[in-house]
Amino acid sequence: MTSIISRRGLMAGLAASGIPLAASWPVRAAIPARARTLCYIGGYNKHAPPGGAGNGQGIALFEMNPTTSALAPISTFTDIASPSFITLSADNRFLYALSEIDDFNGRHDGSVTAFAVDRLSGELTRLNVVSSGGAVPAHLSVHHSGRYVLVANYVGGSVGVLPIRPDGSLGEPTDIVKNSGPRMPERAEDNPPGNFAVSDHSGPHVHMVASDQSGKFVLACDAGLDRVYVWTLDLATGKLKPAATPFLSLMPGSAPRHFSFSHDGRTLYILCEQDSKIVVARFDPTTGTITPQQRVSTVTSYFQGSTLAAGILLSPNGRYVYASNRLGDSMAVFRVGSDGLLTLIDEVWMHADYGRAMMFDPSGTFLFCANQRSDSVTSFRVDPETGALDFTWHFTAVGSPTTFAFLQL
Repeated sequence: MTSIISRRGLMAGLAASGIPLAASWPVRAAIPARARTLCYIGGYNKHAPPGGAGNGQGIALFEMNPTTSALAPISTFTDIASPSFITLSADNRFLYALSEIDDFNGRHDGSVTAFAVDRLSGELTRLNVVSSGGAVPAHLSVHHSGRYVLVANYVGGSVGVLPIRPDGSLGEPTDIVKNSGPRMPERAEDNPPGNFAVSDHSGPHVHMVASDQSGKFVLACDAGLDRVYVWTLDLATGKLKPAATPFLSLMPGSAPRHFSFSHDGRTLYILCEQDSKIVVARFDPTTGTITPQQRVSTVTSYFQGSTLAAGILLSPNGRYVYASNRLGDSMAVFRVGSDGLLTLIDEVWMHADYGRAMMFDPSGTFLFCANQRSDSVTSFRVDPETGALDFTWHFTAVGSPTTFAFLQL
């Protein structure tokens, strides 16, 4: 007859025999959980203004494979209108999403939604929704102090300052500044040959707003007035005050859209949408003065046809700058010189249509591109030494994507 001995019985027998239990049953060290990388993707859905409606459902949450860059879907927050730009707070506890609309609460305004982020799952819980301070917002950022959300209202032609409450929710705007200036031409003089694409110069159209690294200054690209504005922000009152030199005028018709700072905060890379150029400028961190040094094309000299530049990004090591080109469906790769000036070294096919926002994953291994008209996200492996982009052949289906935010758990 076979004798069945339980684990408890065996332990008791070993103890009675004098055999050390620790030697017989070693304790395994706890295996740390693998770090997870989550990716939020927003874009246009049916609630967008006429001409901007899309196929998105809301803010989609994915988990990224750290080896391949493949994005696996987790969930989608659907109760939000056209979240075409999103950003996380510095501590990753909150996510802020604009709605690119013009009818919030029956007013001619867009809106901004504040979310709490579950640090275990990445799931979003809505805290509140407030006015963006103008119609059809296009960009938002968290001020370096962490005390305000800054919003660029494209159709409203204004910048809204929204206070962040202790619980991460948002208050009503403490300031709304609307720009004004002469009407600019639809096209710049230095267009690529055969470029029929135009930018809206019917009035002020603020396309991006963010603070410099120190938080002393707030800058905004106005694509309608062809200017980059500079203010200081009173942290006590939430009011903007023009800097000593309140704005920089760029080439008429060029439509400055987005910008990126060098790591030391002393070089500013300004992307102009209509003529697909980058203006490299010196930035004085004491006065806020912007002094242009170089103007370089985001397409090669071989390119001819219609194009509109969309996004600009500095590599994590600060040695390369990347720019996306809509219509031409390419990404430009620039080497950053010791003087901060740029040299175009490559132009890479996006493998999709109408690429807009680009973003590195937290490790800097992969570069992702949101391709609005292809309803897809593509990814590229980045060589940190050469800046080269190698297509991974991973496509992620997302309706009308325009924006990213990455979260490391």
